[in-house]
Formats: sequence, C-alpha cells, structure tokens
Amino acid sequence: MRDILDLERYPIDQPDRLEPLIKHCRAELARNGMYNLDGLVRPEAIARAAAQIAPMTKADSYTHERRHNVYFRERVEGLAPDHPALARFQTVNHTLCGDQLSDTIVGRIYEYAPLAEFIARTIGVPRLYLMDDPLARVNVMEYRPGEALNWHFDRSRYTTTLLIQAAESGGEFEYASGLRSDADENYEGVGRFLAGENDALRINPLQSGTLNVFAGRNTLHRVSTVQGGRSRLVAVFSYYDRPGVQFSNEERRGFYGRAEALA
Repeated sequence: MRDILDLERYPIDQPDRLEPLIKHCRAELARNGMYNLDGLVRPEAIARAAAQIAPMTKADSYTHERRHNVYFRERVEGLAPDHPALARFQTVNHTLCGDQLSDTIVGRIYEYAPLAEFIARTIGVPRLYLMDDPLARVNVMEYRPGEALNWHFDRSRYTTTLLIQAAESGGEFEYASGLRSDADENYEGVGRFLAGENDALRINPLQSGTLNVFAGRNTLHRVSTVQGGRSRLVAVFSYYDRPGVQFSNEERRGFYGRAEALA
C-alpha cells in the first residue's frame, strides 16, 4: 500500500507510532466533530483512482434522486408537517456500489485492515468491521455540475469519506456541529438553522486524497451545488462496531436501484 498511501506521514501500519496522531484526531473530533487526514492518498494514486472511477460513473452508476428532509423520514413524532426542521430539499447523485469497486484503488483502500484499526482507535471503539453488504460496504458518489447532496443527518454515528476528485467550484462540505445530541434532538435549533439563522455554518475545504471522519449522526451537513465543468467524486467507507451488517433488500433498491450483487 505504500505506493497508494503516505505511510511515512501517517504510519497507520505501525500501531506503536500512532499515539500522537490518534491524540490529535481525538482532539479534532471533540473540537470540530471531525478530523481530516490531508493527503493520506498520494497525489499520483488519487489521480489514478479518479481516472479509474470517472468512466465507470458515466457508464454504470445508478442515479439516485430524491426530495427529503434532514431526517429522511416523512413524519417525525411531535412535529407538525410544516415545522422548519422538516423543510424539504433536493439531492441528486450517481452511485457506484461495492461490487463494482472491488478491483479499484478505492476498493483496496477500504479493504486495508490497518485503516479500519486506526479509525477504531480514534473514535474509541475496540474494533471496526468491514460491512458485509456487497453493495453498501463502499460506495462512490458522483455529483455532476448543478447537483448536490442536501442537508441531512447520517444514520451511523461516524462517517468516513475519501475525496477522490474535487469540483472546479462549489461541491464544498458544509456542516454545523452541536445542533443536536443523543440526548436532545433540538428540533427548534435545527429549524432555525434551516430557516437561515445559520451562524453555526462551517465549511471544511477538502483536497483530493483527503480522508475525513466525522460524527455524521449528530452533525448536520451537506455538499453544496457543484459548479464548473468537473464532477465531485467521493468514496464512502462503511465500518461498523459489530460484524455481519447488511442492508435490507428494500434499502438496497432505494439507494442503488437493485437488491442483488452483480454476477
């Protein structure tokens, strides 16, 4: 993996050398709700990854388009349908699934065991497991000019992404930490933010080759509308603190347009 990952700067294959980096990542998580490993993937390798992925998204991706609120639920108990926290937004992206990525650089990075072990240490869990689901375990999302991933909370506590290719402009990762917690949904605060009282808005300026880990379940976030002539390409790595996790067939059809892996 040394031709792909900068293991001199980030020695994730040498656990006994990692304590300073782990402390830094934990401090960033506590302060900002996320941390970045800028340039984890070497420039030549991320360029090769983009060259692999771009033709695949044009030819073989599934277009996922939906209107949704930040909870991805039609109803939230205790909230009127017109509550500001239930404002609806448009999301469009083009998705490649895990069974399409097994022979790519992105697939190799996801499968690299020291990476999952390192992330587990930064978020304070004994172990992270690769997802068993052949479609959902690792995805690549393409956002073409005029498209966006709109405001939402993730289902998982932490989310891991790798930026493969940045847009010419737009396509920025925007977020607001601290709007809710496991103990307090803070619907009023979420509603005020979505209505425009967004002093909490922050932008994470990512460069290609950067791995980002963030507290997705309680961090409101979006990817702003892509502009210019170049798509934004980002990989999403799915790790869990228990083995055997899979989506239901209904979830697979909803996200990927199919339930079965390709032969």
